[in-house]
Amino acid sequence: MGNEIVELIRSGNAPNVIAEKLNDYHDNDISNILDELDERERSVLYRILGLERVSEIFAYLDDPQKYLGELEPERAADIIEKMDADDAVDVLEEMDEETRNQLIDLIDDESKEDINLILSYKDNEIGSRMTTNFIEIERRLTIKQAMRALIAQAEDNDNITTIFVRDDDGTFYGAIDLKDLIIARNYVELETLIAHSFPYVKDTDDIGESIDKLKEYSEDYIPVLNDENKLIGVITAQDVVEAVDDEMGEDYAKLAGMTEEAELEESLAVSIKKRLPWLLVLLALGIAVSSVTGLFEGVIAQLVIIASFQSVVLDMAGNVGTQSLAVTIRLLMDENLGAKQKFMIVINEMRIGFFNGIILGALSFVLIGLYLAAFKGRALTQAFAISGCAGAALIVAMTISSLVGTIVPIFFHKIKVDPAVASGPLITTVNDLVGVVTYYGLAWILLINILKL
Repeated sequence: MGNEIVELIRSGNAPNVIAEKLNDYHDNDISNILDELDERERSVLYRILGLERVSEIFAYLDDPQKYLGELEPERAADIIEKMDADDAVDVLEEMDEETRNQLIDLIDDESKEDINLILSYKDNEIGSRMTTNFIEIERRLTIKQAMRALIAQAEDNDNITTIFVRDDDGTFYGAIDLKDLIIARNYVELETLIAHSFPYVKDTDDIGESIDKLKEYSEDYIPVLNDENKLIGVITAQDVVEAVDDEMGEDYAKLAGMTEEAELEESLAVSIKKRLPWLLVLLALGIAVSSVTGLFEGVIAQLVIIASFQSVVLDMAGNVGTQSLAVTIRLLMDENLGAKQKFMIVINEMRIGFFNGIILGALSFVLIGLYLAAFKGRALTQAFAISGCAGAALIVAMTISSLVGTIVPIFFHKIKVDPAVASGPLITTVNDLVGVVTYYGLAWILLINILKL
């Protein structure tokens, strides 16, 4: 599709013909081919499409400064003016501070006010995600007056499928579906069309906490209210999708022990800064695990062969702990979980870990025993004693790791610490510790003290 667009732009057809044919392509598709054009061709394309369409295309760019930098500052400001305020903020935030301030100064007062409003919120507040593109009417209008108000605002605000209503004091009163307004007879009172219990969020609400609430509704737009309960913006369905995607990316990074999601273009120093803090913590914990392993030097020296199967126990304990962690964090997203439900999560994960441990422990008992007898020349009694120790260690380690992978994120959630940040790297190391103590502890008890191998 990209080649088609490039060929069309370079076709030499009349500008109006090119513009009409480009209407068949999505703005995102056009944004993807800008890099294939030279600066002169891009300049011609902008003139053909006009400011309105260009502003919609620029909203999809990953590097808007590269292309805005080719334009006169006044023209670049005109493009940003035409964008929805939230898209304009996204574009401006990609620029260096000097360029951003220069363009904001050139933007008209109304657009500047909307942009500064969104920029005033912290990154984790829902207000930083909203758009000021919405329709709002007064509650005491007639059907005909409401339609006139809609038409008057639709020129500047194209999010019209839901019309919001304000009370006499300016506070949020409810919402009307566009379809209901269109089909309503003139004698019908506007009040009967208004949904008074329409969902909303507050501008300073945390994005992560708001996502679950927003996902529960199938509305295209969710109103954003300030402390005075006045409508100042809306969250669109696309905003919710982007917020969910960002949250998933952040959680994935946190589970990996990084402060934030990695970027392809980031410098070496930035990448190191993101990853090093938790790695230092894990180094200290790793040294602690190694110290514990050192306590079993006598066991290893007396029965060296058992060290060969340490990784089996540690790996499986780590895997089952990570599985329990992922399940628990997902369930903790439901803020309505009670103490009984959390207890049942712990019990259920321990049961799963225990029965999986029995299955894998039995397989390990057979396979390791046969391996030691067939390839290491061990007597059957000794071979299956060692494999039995490994199998028993798997059952115990996997059960305990399931418990740890569940109660650790629940504990951090309880003390208001993000479980995704603290749980992932910590549980990996804790499960190593569990595996080491379980395996060598059982070897010391069963193989050395009881069976006297």
